[in-house]
Amino acid sequence: MLPEVHVGRRSALISCQIDHYRLIVGDELIDEIFGLAHKLKGLKVCEINSTAFGGGVAELLPRLVPFMEALGLDVDWRLIHAPTEFFTITKAFHNALQGKPHTLLESEKSLYLQVNEQTAKLLEERYDVIIVHDPQPAALRYFAGQRDAKWIWRCHIDSSHPSEEVSQFLLPYLNLYDAMIFTMPEFLIPGMTVKRIVFIPPAIDPLATKNMDLPLDICKRAMADSGVDPTRPVLLQVSRFDPWKDPLGVIKAYQLVKQECREVQLVFIGAMAADDPEGWALMDQVEEEAAKDPDIFVFNNLAGIGNAEVNMFQRGSDVIVQKSIREGFGLVVSEAFWKEKPVVAGNAGGIPLQFPDAFRWYLVENIEDCAERILHLLRKPGARGAFGRAGRERVRQHFLLPRLVRDRLRLIRDLVDGREPQRSS
Repeated sequence: MLPEVHVGRRSALISCQIDHYRLIVGDELIDEIFGLAHKLKGLKVCEINSTAFGGGVAELLPRLVPFMEALGLDVDWRLIHAPTEFFTITKAFHNALQGKPHTLLESEKSLYLQVNEQTAKLLEERYDVIIVHDPQPAALRYFAGQRDAKWIWRCHIDSSHPSEEVSQFLLPYLNLYDAMIFTMPEFLIPGMTVKRIVFIPPAIDPLATKNMDLPLDICKRAMADSGVDPTRPVLLQVSRFDPWKDPLGVIKAYQLVKQECREVQLVFIGAMAADDPEGWALMDQVEEEAAKDPDIFVFNNLAGIGNAEVNMFQRGSDVIVQKSIREGFGLVVSEAFWKEKPVVAGNAGGIPLQFPDAFRWYLVENIEDCAERILHLLRKPGARGAFGRAGRERVRQHFLLPRLVRDRLRLIRDLVDGREPQRSS
């Protein structure tokens, strides 16, 4: 049997909290969610991905699974199990789908398919709906067969410019799914023949520990305990140690800022993902650069930095940076905006979706622009406040968990009812 991540049995607690979202998102959305869930009560759903920590999927599922269980669905979260070599291959697939050239070896194809076939044999339980996340288990539907289930593939990455060699290898397996979810239409992989394709952005949970309100003085005190001086300007990037997040570019932008603002500090909080072997080497590079400057701080989830600490650092920092080169969505952008923090970010993937129209000037294309926008915000506290308030309202309207739950329930309902598929916009 596939390993299970046990997060969904807190449903009684979450059930008591669902009505609390009404104060944030309004009655209409919550009432629609309850109406959809009533028709799907008892439906057995399985979420399958490659890791329980590090990265966006592992951020989303601990909130989604208990919420859906509290609504009366029976939801399991299961993980594929594979050797390190498999995750090296699938990280190459991930990078290739995001546009990095990759020559696909026969040995890579063989191991990839072998692991997916073994995973299919371990999928023993019967489910009504199976949701498979990202490239790692994408061939699972082929090896498992239909099994009287509706199969959904959820692509979380920026696949707008995929390597043709890798995308063509995956397409025969992807086109067997009953439905696809992408974050935005630009990410649709050429050659898809699946009739039901929807575009559903991710979302954050405003009631989660990572996003709950905290007094600013407590946040500043926690930063001070970590060695950061909260009386001086603080820049913060929270992300996996991934070349696409461009942490080395962030350091270069910070160094340009420091020429004009000597007091500035830079904090990285990086997550190490179990399915991303590249991360260790990049973390070493970032730490090597940080060792040259006492005002650069590097923390990670393996050293006791959890959601509460991330929350405190986000609230206590002056400017949040997310200088991604490619980005599926970037949950940390919505997290920062929810805390009314200004964000300077790469003009990449799903990040622009989250930006208020009046503040798109803070979407950047290069290191020099990144430094310029940071300096502008550091010098103008009023601009920081207006930006943060506008960002929070955009997130409230579009990128909170109840909207995500509603969109998923609509898709599941349409699949189960056999409704005629229509491409969402």
